[in-house]
Amino acid sequence: MSISAAIEVKNLVKKYTDVAIPAVDNISFTIEKGSIFGLLGPNGAGKTTTISILCGLKKATSGEATILGLSLKKQISEIKQIIGVVPQEIALYPTLTAYENLRYIGNMYGLRGKNLTTKIQENLEVVGLASHANHRVETFSGGMKRRINLVAGILHTPKVLFLDEPTVGVDVQSRNLITEHLHLLNKQGCTIIYTSHLMEEAENLCSAIAVIDHGQIIASGEPKTVIKEHGSENLEQLFLKLTGKTLRD
Repeated sequence: MSISAAIEVKNLVKKYTDVAIPAVDNISFTIEKGSIFGLLGPNGAGKTTTISILCGLKKATSGEATILGLSLKKQISEIKQIIGVVPQEIALYPTLTAYENLRYIGNMYGLRGKNLTTKIQENLEVVGLASHANHRVETFSGGMKRRINLVAGILHTPKVLFLDEPTVGVDVQSRNLITEHLHLLNKQGCTIIYTSHLMEEAENLCSAIAVIDHGQIIASGEPKTVIKEHGSENLEQLFLKLTGKTLRD
């Protein structure tokens, strides 16, 4: 195990009983501590399945993974205390206020009292939602929901943060705020694993990427290096070259 690795994945496989082709097909990769790692691929490529396994939401068919030296198979309870997860779906109670949602989630991570209140207030301030703390989430715009969804995943100051399409379908201002905050979290020592269909955003945000398709990693490395190796001008051109232009639904 590398001491510089936040995550090490070895020969990871996920097969579903009713599907002939594995969703994740014997992939191996390493994510360095302090990096922003982009796992990129078309719809159905295996991105969300891979992240779900690493978060402990799904069990792998075979293979191994460690997160900060902890075994995914043997130490999942410990892993869940040090990771944060921001899913593609809005994982909040719509009829509760922003504050009530965050207090409930904070309690799940063992945060209590003044410490929890302070963390909620500080994070709401950062994402521009302090004035909406006592408003029900169902009244929020799409961008506001995305921003509060992010806060829910980082309230307990995770060492490793997983984000699945964190800026999908939001306004430019919300997207900019979210990516700026991710840069700040990363500077504070948080390792970030991120999926997106927005290639320009990924190229600007990520220090390392892996392109996955049909459950297999087909390219990986520092974005500029991978782009150059494949004779492309940017990450979007590289992505289309590797995964094709056929629509994926």
